[in-house]
Amino acid sequence: MTEEEILTGEDLAAETEEISPSPFPRIPRIPFLPVSGLYEWRLRLRYPKPIPKPIPRRPSPLPIPEPTPGPIPGPIPRRPSPLPRRGAEREALNPWPWWIGREELRLDVDGRYPQMVASGSIGGLLAFNTRWIADVSSSGTNSWAGDIWYKDGSTSTFPYTHVSIDVTHGWFPAQRSATVTFSGGGGPNRVRKFRYKSPYFHPADFEFDFATGESSTIWVDTCAHPNRPATLPCERLTIQTVYRRAGFEVTTSPGDVVPLSGAGPDAKWSDQEMHDAMQTYWSRFASKAQWAIWVFFASLHKRGTTLGGIMFDDIGPNHRQGTSIFNDSFIANAPAGDSNPAAWSQRMLFWTACHEMGHAFNLAHSWQKSLGTAWIPLANESEVRSFMNYPYRVSGGQTAFFADFEYRFSGRDDDPPGAELLFLRHAPARFAQPGNADWFDHHGFEEANASPEPALKLELRLNREQRMFEYLEPVILELKLTNVSSQPQLVEENLLSTPDAMTVILKKDGKAARQLAPYAQYCWLTQKRALMPDKSIYEPLSVSAGLNGWDIAEPGHYTVQVALHVEGEDIVSNPLRVRVLPPRGYDDEVLAQDFFASEVGRTIAFGGSRYFEAANDTLREVAEKLGDRPVALHASLALGNEVAGEYKRLVEDPDEPRKRLGIKQEKPEPEEARVRLSAALTERPSAAMESFGHITFRRNAERFAAWLDEQGAGEAAWESQDTV
Repeated sequence: MTEEEILTGEDLAAETEEISPSPFPRIPRIPFLPVSGLYEWRLRLRYPKPIPKPIPRRPSPLPIPEPTPGPIPGPIPRRPSPLPRRGAEREALNPWPWWIGREELRLDVDGRYPQMVASGSIGGLLAFNTRWIADVSSSGTNSWAGDIWYKDGSTSTFPYTHVSIDVTHGWFPAQRSATVTFSGGGGPNRVRKFRYKSPYFHPADFEFDFATGESSTIWVDTCAHPNRPATLPCERLTIQTVYRRAGFEVTTSPGDVVPLSGAGPDAKWSDQEMHDAMQTYWSRFASKAQWAIWVFFASLHKRGTTLGGIMFDDIGPNHRQGTSIFNDSFIANAPAGDSNPAAWSQRMLFWTACHEMGHAFNLAHSWQKSLGTAWIPLANESEVRSFMNYPYRVSGGQTAFFADFEYRFSGRDDDPPGAELLFLRHAPARFAQPGNADWFDHHGFEEANASPEPALKLELRLNREQRMFEYLEPVILELKLTNVSSQPQLVEENLLSTPDAMTVILKKDGKAARQLAPYAQYCWLTQKRALMPDKSIYEPLSVSAGLNGWDIAEPGHYTVQVALHVEGEDIVSNPLRVRVLPPRGYDDEVLAQDFFASEVGRTIAFGGSRYFEAANDTLREVAEKLGDRPVALHASLALGNEVAGEYKRLVEDPDEPRKRLGIKQEKPEPEEARVRLSAALTERPSAAMESFGHITFRRNAERFAAWLDEQGAGEAAWESQDTV
């Protein structure tokens, strides 16, 4: 029995046509009133009307006497009715809610930033189980139609491919309705009549708390700073208004002071301390998803002035409920020579708050739309003027950004079009609702301390036609640092070779991001070099394995991004996306069990080792069984370097009774070294150059040529040089 069959045909017709009564005449079409917003349809349960039992007449054995004169009697008290009242009767018949089915329509065709989209949710008593989205265009006065391009959830009972919407206007919200016809997909048309509910698409409650001695920046004067669009309206814009314009019905819970003692003796906040404060001081905290966000204004994070704001709440099962803004971080420091530093600082604090709250609604950075597990295929929006983009990342820097920034999120009405408003208004609610779906990558980088007008540009790149690596093949990328200013820049000679000067984030699709922990840290002699305008320095970056184990090993798509820390400033690279192919067969899977061991990773990273004997056995097996594969090149290089020179090993002296430690000198094996290194570098130079990368290949080829020359193999050395 379907839900509709619970009602009689007469009742269902009445339900479909019924609209809330109004004492005013209905005006069917009023084109100048906006129709966008949330509409609702509910299927009511009609309770059967009870049939009262007839009260039997009792026969009277005596005739009824005539009334006699006398005093007028008082009122006769009413006896309780044997039948329950209607409401009580309904509760006794069925304790469940009076509706058993519901649907929602979100119409987005006019008003602020119309996206020309209709979407809806179809559900039963407890939850929505089907969601759909359609692009629509005008098909007449107050009518829109278009094709359904997105479905989510239980779609087997929703085969429709087209939707038509006719809106009936009214002077008052209760008079508005939308008749929706679903068609296509091979089934009969489906018609629903929705009542207008709200001009907003979702509710949202914000609470702005602040640490002792701090203040909360929740508004900005849009015209206080001269660097702004000429057409920007001058207003006192609040965070609540920003999100109302994005489609949320915003309410605000009263804010309060959070004692500074929660940050510990250093008065700086860690993610865990902020999470504890949120649970204690947020008036609406609950371990469940809800349309509510806690915004906390503090002085500094434990990372210091380099962190301006953070969506810190990825602790526990309910992510994205809390954000923090740091008033004394770099975002409060206007660039030197700015015409109105106070207005610049307030604008940046306001922008940071809206930005971090956008993360709480699960919006990614504008240049990271293609990362994670996107709900629909998304393209990066590197130049968009949105709250979710960094001002310094666009061409021309923060000056160019704010010259066109209109205090909004990206939408389909932008040029080029964006998808942030589409997500906030129309994506399945669980994706956007704070506390529901997990944050997509745990924030690889937050508000980096970047210069508004950076002089250096960091690029992460790969020297191969396709960004794909074979299974077991170590991943070696290339860093390129370029002077994009008009003046020479002094940089450290070994800047790109210093692991503690950079943060490398690795993210596999569908999994949490990880920070690369290299096997070794290097202490270089501090030596500056002048990097001239438009000139670059390069360095390889091996990202497969480190102290955390093998970070890039399993088949799938990975994203790598690097932040370089230079004299208190962060230079963030582009995110580079690579793919690891599946294993070719059984041999790959068997070898992987030994290959993805920490000892093998260390041996490859250090260019060979005689200490890890089990690792060397694995590398020999790889070189033998997979000799024509890229991973065999790396195995041969490590094995060749291992025996190319003398090797000192710290061992116990078996002749000493106390087994004292001593240094054992192991002799080189030139012939095996030549065979191994030739297999790695000169027998297949094109394949080696692609797998090692140009920089690593050239350095090893030059070292091999010098070694051959030392061995007296001059002709072979010259042949080796020819491959460089």
